[in-house]
This record gives sequence, structure tokens and C-alpha cells, in this order.
Amino acid sequence: MSSQEPNLETPHSMADAPDTPTPAAAPDAGDLAAQLALAQAQLAEAQDGHLRAKAEAENVRRRSEEEISKARKYAVESFADSLLPVRDSLEAAIAMPDAPLEKVLEGVHATLRQLSAALERNKVLQINPPAGTKFDPHQHQAISMVPAEQDANTVVAVLQKGYLITDRVLRPALVTVAAPK
Repeated sequence: MSSQEPNLETPHSMADAPDTPTPAAAPDAGDLAAQLALAQAQLAEAQDGHLRAKAEAENVRRRSEEEISKARKYAVESFADSLLPVRDSLEAAIAMPDAPLEKVLEGVHATLRQLSAALERNKVLQINPPAGTKFDPHQHQAISMVPAEQDANTVVAVLQKGYLITDRVLRPALVTVAAPK
């Protein structure tokens, strides 16, 4: 044999080969069919669960949109309901044009109390800073600066009350502010 020719002989015969692991016995057809049926049942159950979860999520989204729409549409309902007695009082005052001035003034004060209570129930609060309060540009609007016998940048007088809705400024208070000395 030349060194160039491949050696086709094996050093050991097949009988002499060491023990090699033999593949596991193939499962019989009945086991495979049972496993396939089980996998298909699990898949069908998972698909059904997915479809149900998807439908539930869509229902929640739709209900949420309806609730938001209703909340926007009827948000003012409570506020309007609390203002109706104020309107009734004003109409009653107009219905009595010949009432004495004292009675009209008494009715105006009562109506103002009703209006104030209705606003407070709906979290509409006054901004009416007393004189000497430090000027707050978030709640006050300075109309002018005037010389005053108090600290600079403090409220001298309120020209028009401001209002908050909860913590948000609806209208700032119009104020005059003490000028620097």
C-alpha cells in the first residue's frame, strides 16, 4: 500500500466495537395519538382563553369609553342642581316688584348666601386675600402698584375676588400691590 491510498480497513471489527447506547425504543402509535390529542386539547383551551380575554378587554374598553362620555356629558349636573334654588329665589324677587326695599335687600342677601353655599358644595372657593398678604402671582393679578405703609409686594386692596375650583385657579383675584419704598 502506498502512503497515498486510503486505509479502508478498520482497526476493529464491528463485533469488537464498544457498547454504544441504542436509541430508546420508539413509542408505539397509541402513545403518540394520545399525546397529540392532549396537545390539541391544550391548544384549543389556550385559544379559547385568549379569545375570552380579548373579548373581556374589549368590553372593559367600551364600558370605560361610555362612562367617560357620560361623565363629560353630565359633569355639570350636580353644579346646576345646586344653582336651581338660587334661580328660584331671583325669580321670586322679580315676581314682587312692589316689595319694600328692606325686603328686597334681605332677599338679595339670602340669595347670595344660597349662591355661596352652592359654590362651596361644588368646591368653588373664593380668593379674597386680606391686606398685607404677600402677592402670589399664581392666585392674584396685580392691576397697579401704589405707595402704601406696608411691606412691598403685598396686597393693598382687592378690586375683584378670584375663585378656585378645588386647587385650580378659575379666576385670579384682581389686586393692588404695595410699591417698593
